[in-house]
Amino acid sequence: MLTRIVLKEGADLEGFRRAVRMLLARDVRPDEVMWVTADTPGLFGSAVDADAPPLSLPRAVRPLCEMVVCHSDPERYALLHGLIHRIARGERALLEVASDPLVHRLNIMAKSVRRDIHKMHAFLRFRKVDGERGERFIAWFEPDHFIVEAVAQFFIDRYRAMDWTILTPKGSLHWDRQALHLGPPGDRRMAPDGDDFEDGWRSYYESTFNPARVNPDMMRTEMPKKYWRNMPETAAIPALLRQAASRTGAMIEQEPAAAIKRNPAKAVAAMADQEPRSLAELNRIIAASEPLVPGGTRAVLGEGPQHPAIAFVGEQPGDQEDQQGRPFVGPAGQLLDKALAEAGIDRRKTYLTNAVKHFKFEQRGKLRLHKSPTAGEVKHYRWWLMKELDFVRPKLVVALGATAVLALAGKAMPVTRARGPAEFGGLHGYITVHPSYLLRLPDAKAKAEAYAAFVEDLKRVAAMAA
Repeated sequence: MLTRIVLKEGADLEGFRRAVRMLLARDVRPDEVMWVTADTPGLFGSAVDADAPPLSLPRAVRPLCEMVVCHSDPERYALLHGLIHRIARGERALLEVASDPLVHRLNIMAKSVRRDIHKMHAFLRFRKVDGERGERFIAWFEPDHFIVEAVAQFFIDRYRAMDWTILTPKGSLHWDRQALHLGPPGDRRMAPDGDDFEDGWRSYYESTFNPARVNPDMMRTEMPKKYWRNMPETAAIPALLRQAASRTGAMIEQEPAAAIKRNPAKAVAAMADQEPRSLAELNRIIAASEPLVPGGTRAVLGEGPQHPAIAFVGEQPGDQEDQQGRPFVGPAGQLLDKALAEAGIDRRKTYLTNAVKHFKFEQRGKLRLHKSPTAGEVKHYRWWLMKELDFVRPKLVVALGATAVLALAGKAMPVTRARGPAEFGGLHGYITVHPSYLLRLPDAKAKAEAYAAFVEDLKRVAAMAA
């Protein structure tokens, strides 16, 4: 007669553990058990636990079980029961026999679950929704296995300060900054299709796409197409792939552009001849002056109140900043806004500017590719920056990245070693990374850790300014 075991839908590790203890205590063989999953499990009651003694199993069994119970294979519990039954009956080194058919199959299942968890960490994208209770972030994801509970702590640790919801066909997670709530499977239509941030991120992705390094097979290996529709940047991939061959040919055929010859000494002398008496007068001089770097359609001036507690200095305007004429409005600026909010800093009460006032870029078809300013170019702009800060008179100046450090300190300093409080020629300062550095990190875990460290820097900045 078969023993019928009913467990919860999905990954019921605790129910499986209690059932296996009971089955081994009663010496029930794996071929005498029928494993069933249902919304309302009918496991045997509290008396079973009292009668079933604890199991002594090799340490490697538990992590294997934690992965395999998340697998979508309906035979997962029967396979695990067979493994544990053999180990408990004397095959203590069974997991070391990789060629054993059962061990081999379970290891493949565990690997598949771990890969699914990694893909969810890497490819899940939140989108902002404004509601009656404020903003909330919602994400839709389609995992292959029952991993929703397994990934919960990862997202709590990285987005603890946000209200968020993750919807999947296999269950949902809801975080309100204090407690996690598990929910039923979600519907794709309950998640938004996009938000304002994605337009900027898509533009940034297109501007950094290198057609000469296109490898579609490798792209699909690292980022399977099933995840593409949930990611904003992937909407641009088909067109970028179609254009890759022609763009690469154009890059090869294009003659090297001759360096634009300028006379920085003459330009700096002209600046000094026009001694401004106010920030507005300085800004008029900057706006009317010729760019000292290749590219740039206009000077992007600083923004914010005079005499603030904090002034932020970045590298140079980007494509979006050049188009709108305002600092920090592109993808890096939007990430900075998010970090400032988490650190308790009101952007409107800070002053934001750049070491270089014009967007240095190289034209590639319709794209304008960012190029970092040279040390010489940064120093040519330094007179403007220091004069600007003389008028603004912040309590604390934050250098975002190496270019800002060079401009403020007058010498190159590695951000990784100099990160923290600093002095810039009589100005109290703080050195940290530029938010664009966080956008360039390819690994999701590294990006999350770097972002958390950036927010901690901003919290220290707020405390110092106060």
